[in-house]
Amino acid sequence: MQGFESFDREFLDTTDLWHLVPVGSVYRFLAENRRRLFPDEMFADLFGSGRGRPSVPGPVIAVVMVLQALEGLSDREAIQSLRRDIAWKAAAGLSLSDGGFHPTVLTLWRARLRASDRPERIFDAVRRVIDECGVLAGKDRRALDSTILDDAVATQDTVTMISSQIRRCRRLIPQAADLVLVAHDYDSRAKPSCDWSDPESRSELINGLVSDALAVIAAVEDAKLSGEQADAVGLLGVVAGQDVEADPEREGRWRIARRVAKDRTISTVDPDARHGHKTRAHKRDGYKAHIAAEPETGLVTAAKITGANTPDADLVADLVADQAPDSEVIADSAYGSGPALETFDQNNLTPITKPIVRKPHIENGYHRDDFDIDTKARTVTCPVGHTARIRPGGTAPFAKRCKDCPKRARCTTAKKGRTIVVDKYHDLRAANKARWADDETKTTYRRYRPPVERSIAWLTRGKARRVPYQGTKANQMWFTTKTAAINLQRLINLDVAHTTSGWTLTTT
Repeated sequence: MQGFESFDREFLDTTDLWHLVPVGSVYRFLAENRRRLFPDEMFADLFGSGRGRPSVPGPVIAVVMVLQALEGLSDREAIQSLRRDIAWKAAAGLSLSDGGFHPTVLTLWRARLRASDRPERIFDAVRRVIDECGVLAGKDRRALDSTILDDAVATQDTVTMISSQIRRCRRLIPQAADLVLVAHDYDSRAKPSCDWSDPESRSELINGLVSDALAVIAAVEDAKLSGEQADAVGLLGVVAGQDVEADPEREGRWRIARRVAKDRTISTVDPDARHGHKTRAHKRDGYKAHIAAEPETGLVTAAKITGANTPDADLVADLVADQAPDSEVIADSAYGSGPALETFDQNNLTPITKPIVRKPHIENGYHRDDFDIDTKARTVTCPVGHTARIRPGGTAPFAKRCKDCPKRARCTTAKKGRTIVVDKYHDLRAANKARWADDETKTTYRRYRPPVERSIAWLTRGKARRVPYQGTKANQMWFTTKTAAINLQRLINLDVAHTTSGWTLTTT
């Protein structure tokens, strides 16, 4: 059943020592406004029954989660702070003699929040304060950015993933446990033994593991599986197939594939983690954090976690969903793709983003932009003056027109002449390039783009460069709670306060 916060003061009430909690700190703000921010009724849906022992009050849990995210603490470290730190006790409304609660209570609450229809309610509560106090009134610009966060588990190689997932399937599914498998002792948690310096030995191990995996999948094909069992078999199929291929030289055998699988799973412990990179030289495994921030105040209005390989442009719709029409979105060239520009256009937003520029494939040759593309007339005219029709498939081949062209060497090396591909995003890209050519646009970009890096720095300070949990859903809730904590800190710096008329800014 749900527990409620008591309003009765105790002999050793922490409020008697508020002078030790700095004015203007998050701890003092939460101590004074905890029940307004996170009222008991905000968590009522998490407790469907009125029976049982009362839970720890919702406002107390919410405060602990916010401070835990703010300071980057584990569950055990957070409860130690709650027991020993006067500022934490004041923020949570506990007496000096209160021993707090067991760390597993936080695990239980996170599980209930994730399973609810409002897992981000702590973030939403702080966003309501932002809306009510009017701090963003008239500030319609938003800056978008992303950063890579390391995962919470070790990246596994192909051998480890296949063997560990076979072991999991055998543990969960009786039909798999009854199979006689020969490539490895799957009751052992040790990595399969092999002479890693011998190519033939490695080949034999890979072939054996894949054969065992296929045998497990075949054995449970007609079995009635629970959700957990089906997920285990599905993941086994993924890891057994993504890195291997049929050996063309030896029929019926498997080998490590001579390519990297798209959207490759990198760990059976955390199947949502992915390979990612911000640049060609900077490669990391884990997740990607995406944010939309108001550049003048630094307040984050949207926050999303995805696998590290998710293109930035894929999250545009989520990040600008609540943005007012006819406002500006400032972002780097990663958000200058056709689909991203289309999303901006559909939401009546003006993108201030660097165009994606591709160099001509011939040094000092003609660039695509040297061609006059008219999507209304469905024609493309080359720099020399030849005109080609745009076909229904979007190609405009110059073919014979290139044969005797004196500028051919600067334009193409293709035997059949140059072909220009015009997709449905061409006009949006052209408009973005024209907008970027304006000096005022570049000035706006230089002024409002850098502050989003500051918001990213606040969110990833300390241990927050590594996600603490496994899975996108768990880390999404953690990231929005962290965002709520940072936003709360920013609001305090902007002098937000609660008055008889509600949340307001005490200074302008």
